[in-house]
Amino acid sequence: MQHSTDRIHTTHVGSLARPAALLDQMRSRAAGQGDPGQFAKAHRDAVADVVTRQRAAGIDVVNDGELSKTGFFAYIGQRLSGFEPRPGGTLDKFAPEVSQFPEYYEEYFKGAMTGGMAVPAPTLACTGPVAYVGAGQLRADLAALREAVGDAGADEAFACAVAPSGVGGNEFYGSEQEYLDAVADALHEEYEAIVTAGFTLQIDDPFLTEEFSYGTGSREQKLANAQRYVAAINRSLHGIPRERVRLHTCYGINEGPRLHDAPLADLIETLLTINAGALSFEAANPRHEHCYHVFESVTLPPGTVLLPGVISHATNIVEHPDTIADRIVRFAELVGRENVVASADCGFSSQATYTPEIHPKIVWAKFEALAEGARRATARLW
Repeated sequence: MQHSTDRIHTTHVGSLARPAALLDQMRSRAAGQGDPGQFAKAHRDAVADVVTRQRAAGIDVVNDGELSKTGFFAYIGQRLSGFEPRPGGTLDKFAPEVSQFPEYYEEYFKGAMTGGMAVPAPTLACTGPVAYVGAGQLRADLAALREAVGDAGADEAFACAVAPSGVGGNEFYGSEQEYLDAVADALHEEYEAIVTAGFTLQIDDPFLTEEFSYGTGSREQKLANAQRYVAAINRSLHGIPRERVRLHTCYGINEGPRLHDAPLADLIETLLTINAGALSFEAANPRHEHCYHVFESVTLPPGTVLLPGVISHATNIVEHPDTIADRIVRFAELVGRENVVASADCGFSSQATYTPEIHPKIVWAKFEALAEGARRATARLW
């Protein structure tokens, strides 16, 4: 895992806007009309470009932008067997937030998050035995990333994969535990392949956080459900070194009131039981910037790195480098400068869409500000 041993290093959460040429190919492919060769070329070209841009902006630990994926979790419908789409699925998990601000969210969901998607992302339902069938596309993803990053080591490049709890609903297995075990075992193949290819694995899991934000029942029941999700992640990580894994968690909604987001203080003890060497979380937007206070009383497990968001995916304002530096220094003073790598709150295009909420040109400006903020924090910490 990357540590900031000589300076504050930088990374981000993963998803970046796909170029129109690749989105067109994805749409044709989903309609069964695409040319596999043209898609492969558009994908390789896009990954090469996005890696070059990350490095030029000053990002130390880069990825492929998740460019081949229809969405950060929707892609798994092409990687696992045993699932069927359920078109017309709703965002019921956000019901408390939506019911409090119905007028806002009616407009928001029309144009944001899933608006302008190149490929629909229906809810998935498990209707048969789960098995991993995505080895071909995974090999193509990893090959494109390796070609783009050259001989970069695992500390310098990461690849993302969804958490077991984000795959879909169970309509086949006799219990939720049996279902999660089956999904975890299948996803282990993807996780292990990423690490074997020489990259750090990032597991994307906003679903665990949602249990605390929107789960029903008592706190004890929420904790029990969360622990079941954690057990599934840890099962899927069997045999994978902890230092090769980073866990990203967020809150599912990008720009919005977000009054129902659970504070990091409610989650942190659970998150730290996951066998991951780094923890990525929101800490830049106005709803969560105070969360650094959590580490005034929480001690990190040995070797654990924090990847706090110091730029936000929920505003088109480009953060000032001094503000970014302030955010970095707060964490460094609490957990040690070597245990902080500056990151973003979340991905900037979690779905393959023609209309990302944050304009791509602004994203690159944010990354440049992130790198400059890290330099200014370094001057204060070293």
